[in-house]
Amino acid sequence: MPASDWIEVCAIIAWHCPSFTLDRVTIGEMSFPEVKSGSRRLPSWRERLLGYLLLVRLHRPIGIFLLMWPALWALWLAGEGQPPWYIVLVFVLGVVLMRSAGCAINDFADRDFDGHVARTRQRPLATGAVSPEEAVAIFVVLSLLAFGLVLFLNWQTVALSVVAALLTIIYPFMKRFTHVPQLFLGAAFGWAIPMAFTAVTGKIPAYAWLLFVSTLIWALIYDTQYAMVDREDDLKIGIKSTAILFGDLDRMVIGLLQVLMLGLLVWLGLLAGRGLWFFAGLVIAAVLALYQQSLIHRREPASCFKAFLNNNYFGMAIFVGLVLDYALADVV
Repeated sequence: MPASDWIEVCAIIAWHCPSFTLDRVTIGEMSFPEVKSGSRRLPSWRERLLGYLLLVRLHRPIGIFLLMWPALWALWLAGEGQPPWYIVLVFVLGVVLMRSAGCAINDFADRDFDGHVARTRQRPLATGAVSPEEAVAIFVVLSLLAFGLVLFLNWQTVALSVVAALLTIIYPFMKRFTHVPQLFLGAAFGWAIPMAFTAVTGKIPAYAWLLFVSTLIWALIYDTQYAMVDREDDLKIGIKSTAILFGDLDRMVIGLLQVLMLGLLVWLGLLAGRGLWFFAGLVIAAVLALYQQSLIHRREPASCFKAFLNNNYFGMAIFVGLVLDYALADVV
């Protein structure tokens, strides 16, 4: 992150917040405040709350699911199908909090770009409905709440949570410096895997890192599909992404990554001693991967976004297969 951004983040945490007047902007069926410069009326608490909810994107839970599935995969593997309920609860709540915190810091990082991209120009920071000061404050509060949850777990997991927080801060700024910011996204989303194993067992087996690498590859897949939606706008404003890096080879590279990920998960299943139901889940996931390929075939933004959203079902198929494999192990 550039030094100027670090300085601004630190300054924002310390003080807060300009006055402004709001009108309404509509997104689908939802509306939120829009700033009119030069005015003095402070927004009402309802307007502020709505802006904050839109900032953390609770109305679009896909990011929560994409972060949650790898955590649940790891918890079920670590707990051999019966992870302690309170650890599962801590991770589920932590996923919601950290994804929300990630949205806040992401929009802070992209505040100068979002207004120039069709898909993001109505985000609260882009319209002025939420100030940069407020976005950083929300990030800090949500991160501290998530850290408070981790304190209920063992010291190894607490130590690993510091890495998770750093990855959450670093990722949004990487698109300025590298065409593969998805690797940082995958690391941030996948770090729940070693945390889950240490929380349940106090150690991280070798196949847990195989699952982590699979999650890195998965992030490259779905976030490239996501970046294909914005490719033309990103080229104009100088944002880097794998969709731009891969160019005309994007569909082929995504297909190869899908094959690689599924192959690694087959290897993991063999190492972990998993059975028929787990591999049946992988077959369903493979069918969904083929469906995603059909969606991105013409590179139409709406279809690429639909392919991105379909990854929720991809992750779900693997998890359901894992749950059934442990639950019905004695039946088969």
